Amino acid sequence: MTQLDAELLDIFVEESGDLLDHADGLLARLRQAPAEREPIVGLQRDLHTIKGGARMAGIMAIGELGHAMESLFEGVAEQRCELGRDGVPLLERGFDRLHAMVTRVGQRRAVALPSALIAAFDARALGESVPLPSADATTTTSSSAPVPAAAAPEVPDTQAPAAVVDDAPRVAMPELGPLSAPISDDVEGEDEGGARAPQEQVRIRADLLDRLVNYAGEVAIYRARLEQQLGAFRGAMGEMEQTNMRLRDQLRRLDIETEAQIIARYQREGETSDATFDPLELDRFSTLQQLSRGLGESAADLASLQGTLDDLTRQYETLLLQQSRVSSDLQEGLMRTRMVPFDTMVPRLRRVVRQAAQETGKHAQLKIEGAQGELDRNVLDRMIAPLEHMLRNAVVHGLEAPEQRRKAKKGEEGEVRIAVRREGSEVVLEVADDGRGLDRGAIRRRAEARGLVQPGAVLANAALDALIFEPGFSTADEISRLAGRGVGMDVVSSVVRQLGGSLDIATRKHEGTAFTLRLPQTLAVTQSVFVQIGETSYAVPIASVRGVGRIARDALAQPGATYDYGDETYALHDLGHLVGLPPARADGHLQVPLLLIGAGELRAAVAVDQIIGNREIVVKPVGPQVASIPGIFGATIMGDGSVRVILDVAPLVRRQAALPAETGPGPERERRPVPLVMVVDDSVTMRKVTGRVLERHNFEVVTAKDGVDALERLDERVPDLMLLDIEMPRMDGYELATQMKDDARLRNVPIMMITSRTGEKHRQRAFEIGVERYLGKPYQENELMRHVHELLGRGRAGD
Repeated sequence: MTQLDAELLDIFVEESGDLLDHADGLLARLRQAPAEREPIVGLQRDLHTIKGGARMAGIMAIGELGHAMESLFEGVAEQRCELGRDGVPLLERGFDRLHAMVTRVGQRRAVALPSALIAAFDARALGESVPLPSADATTTTSSSAPVPAAAAPEVPDTQAPAAVVDDAPRVAMPELGPLSAPISDDVEGEDEGGARAPQEQVRIRADLLDRLVNYAGEVAIYRARLEQQLGAFRGAMGEMEQTNMRLRDQLRRLDIETEAQIIARYQREGETSDATFDPLELDRFSTLQQLSRGLGESAADLASLQGTLDDLTRQYETLLLQQSRVSSDLQEGLMRTRMVPFDTMVPRLRRVVRQAAQETGKHAQLKIEGAQGELDRNVLDRMIAPLEHMLRNAVVHGLEAPEQRRKAKKGEEGEVRIAVRREGSEVVLEVADDGRGLDRGAIRRRAEARGLVQPGAVLANAALDALIFEPGFSTADEISRLAGRGVGMDVVSSVVRQLGGSLDIATRKHEGTAFTLRLPQTLAVTQSVFVQIGETSYAVPIASVRGVGRIARDALAQPGATYDYGDETYALHDLGHLVGLPPARADGHLQVPLLLIGAGELRAAVAVDQIIGNREIVVKPVGPQVASIPGIFGATIMGDGSVRVILDVAPLVRRQAALPAETGPGPERERRPVPLVMVVDDSVTMRKVTGRVLERHNFEVVTAKDGVDALERLDERVPDLMLLDIEMPRMDGYELATQMKDDARLRNVPIMMITSRTGEKHRQRAFEIGVERYLGKPYQENELMRHVHELLGRGRAGD
């Protein structure tokens, strides 16, 4: 068996990935202008390099496919054949297969010889028109033993299209060892025909770069502390100067008093003194006078020392200013190294659209606008999966089938568009399609079936559209590889919120849907507005701030009060109420400052005691326990070493709006017992977090680690509500719920399941047992509390 060099394979995989990404862009140009020659020459050059590298590395299956594709380009370039109408889809199929094969090589997995695809390219190069080969048209070579299909695990959808990943037998990857295959001359065909000059690049590990950025942030924090301490030192020097001036004035007055005493003593002595000289000329000084003169000299020395310190302080200020500039340039440079252009992920997104179109029998094309826009690598990495899901949704749910598009007088090929632009410190991503638009009727029917909307309730279009972000929500009639599971858009919304961004929807029937995502350009440094409520100050990311204003203090007390700004109406809220502190007072002022917040469709005017100002801050993570609390975006370290919480105000406002309206403390309200909620989950973190959420809302909480533990506790007390996980040791949630519904004492206890199992099968089984609510993990606090209040309200009414 041929042995290969592991290092050579890694080099080949890395180089081929870059070449395939570059080729994908050329392929998109070729699709727009099939007659243009430059994309054909570029694709031919890339294929030639990939083919040569594959043969040098000993991966002959990739070399054969690359050779067949290159032959087609040679025939087109020499006008021996034409691409034809279906030539570009055939090329897309070929490049997708190359990408899948390179991915498998990088994973040290077996690759198959795509003989049917090679035959299609050979026939096309001869001028013959052949249909696209099926996805499983692969074979094996006789030189290597085939590997059973079960031994070749499926490549995830995020790595390669499913159309080129199959369960056919594979060619086994040879053992890695010394390179035995001769170096092919094909690799030299690139310093020919005007090859692209490679740009000097240095590759470093991402974790190392993240640490360097973190260190730069720490340097910025220390610099801020030095600036604050130097400012305090400058203030102390000013106090020292004032003290020195008072000392000199006192010494001057002491000298005057001493001289006056000398003259007075001389006059008293009268004739006994020598009149030839006056008292001062005789140096008739007392010890007090000598000490006074000595203090004067010391004061002069102190003034000289103060001048020296002033000079040193100015030098330190100059050095610190220079260091600040260098530190800022260093931080900006490191941040720039973490910024990557959006077009690095464009080939991957195009493959996702092609895959979804192939599996649904639709025709779709992805168009990119502003792909050179840059994002933080961490932001981009976390947005890859959400963007892929949105693109699949656009093809599966949004675009119509070709015959439906013809009836609607649209082109057979649907268009999915991603536009990237920068607005201030934000990067705006717009994902749109020209399909049928959101089916609001289907959304409402599914929402009513799940109990999210009461039948007959009046909802604005924006509120109805936002229901697609509910966990487990889907309007698909049947489950497929690409749709129907109800997992996706809630994850998209969650990731966007975790990044401190916002998500808006715009849809028109038969014209399409557009999702607008606003994301921070970087997660490491951000501009924030500092506000104060009572003795506590917070930072609010400036990306969510629309402006500032003022309102009369009396207006805050009016229920349902609003504030108009820029042709928009903002609902009035108090930051003290939102964070659990006393309300804003703005002592000594007739008006209260307002911070105007905008996030998606939300508009809120938040009252504070004081708006301190804005500054650039370094964002620090706060850990999973604190980050799980709604409204906390992160934290930052101030110049004096104190920590300030960074607030995300929008979730706080939404949570406040979801709570029931407050009523007066009547006698019945005071006598009503505190509801008891039992939380059953094998995760300690989930028990603690959920328990704290409930306790913050004035519920009594008891916890259990599994079903057996819960039954033991149920013998002691019957709760008003049960929050139940499914997968637990000893007794799972289904078994516990079944036993409770069979027990007359526990039958009427409402049960809400909170689980990561959000599939329809699990949900249906829970409802068959008698579970009242079914919530997916991770949940949003306002959503949890809404269900809790509804279940407890219904239970009290039944009692």
